[in-house]
Amino acid sequence: MNTRAINFSAGPSTLPVSVLEEARDELVDYQGTGMSLIEMSHRGPHYSAVHAEATALARDIFAAPDEFEVIFLQGGATLQFSMVPMNLLDVGVRGGYVVSGSWAKKAIADARLYGDAYTAWDGAADGFVRMPRAEEIEIQPDTRYLHVTSNETIGGIQMFEWPDLGVPLVADMSSDYMSRPIPWDRFDLIYGGAQKNLGPSGVTIVFVRKSVLETTNRDLGAYLRYDIHAGGDSLYNTPPVFSIWMVGKVLRWVAERGGLAAMEAAARHKSGILYEAMSASGGFYRSPVDPGSRSLMNVVFRLPTEELEAEFIAASSAAGLVGLKGHRSVGGCRASLYNAMKVDGVESLAGLMAQFQADHT
Repeated sequence: MNTRAINFSAGPSTLPVSVLEEARDELVDYQGTGMSLIEMSHRGPHYSAVHAEATALARDIFAAPDEFEVIFLQGGATLQFSMVPMNLLDVGVRGGYVVSGSWAKKAIADARLYGDAYTAWDGAADGFVRMPRAEEIEIQPDTRYLHVTSNETIGGIQMFEWPDLGVPLVADMSSDYMSRPIPWDRFDLIYGGAQKNLGPSGVTIVFVRKSVLETTNRDLGAYLRYDIHAGGDSLYNTPPVFSIWMVGKVLRWVAERGGLAAMEAAARHKSGILYEAMSASGGFYRSPVDPGSRSLMNVVFRLPTEELEAEFIAASSAAGLVGLKGHRSVGGCRASLYNAMKVDGVESLAGLMAQFQADHT
């Protein structure tokens, strides 16, 4: 195999090489059956075992209590922007939304199509450079849930303190899924796409409290109802077999390396390398994010000029460090440090940053 690129892309993102190699070796002939897993019936014994293992690993690694269902769905987190209000909102109740950046704005925009959704806090005035303090979030009467985006992939901000305001939380955790423990008692529902920390695109993992399923809206198309998918198998229709198969492998990889505690420690270490490099640069590299909200997953930074940023990204790509261009809506640079990113990859980036600065000052 040629030298692998060091992939800082925000998603789809880098995956463990050992997982990719295992999938490669199994893809054509799965367990001596003479066919690929992705050719088999999704109700046959081989895929049933894969699905059951992925479900169990997701529950075990995340320490999800028994009162939560684990559901695999298609449509990405974007579909959940609609499914959450469609299932949870009804006449007389409303959803509060922490509008912390690009993805939170999309979530509330879709929610307003299906129910009474209001802004409980808006970070626009500060330029979406931080998460709110709990006392800044304004909860209105009859609030059914408070929706938060735990990590804004584009803006590089992360929520480190979960609000405890007397209403259940619903969270989009797409870009920091399975990277740290969470307090389950505060949540009714968690969702996120797999294509950051957990596998390829194509599957969304939803954790939903079983008591919530008793009161969800039934006046919906079948696929849009959480209660239809609940029950432990998520097999109302043909699931995204390949994506779930890969998620199971990545989850096993996480478990073998110490689970969430190890992933969180690694994330703090890797992001710390880059934040320290910025601090040591004397302002040549700067983070636009408030220090208390700086993401461990998506480290965003700027250089003195856009021309230097373009030159830095070109130099990075030439050195085999790819995916560092910031999102088109904000510009700059962004290094995504998901679970599979190795420390030596981050150290390579920090070294390049130091060399680039030396060459341009």
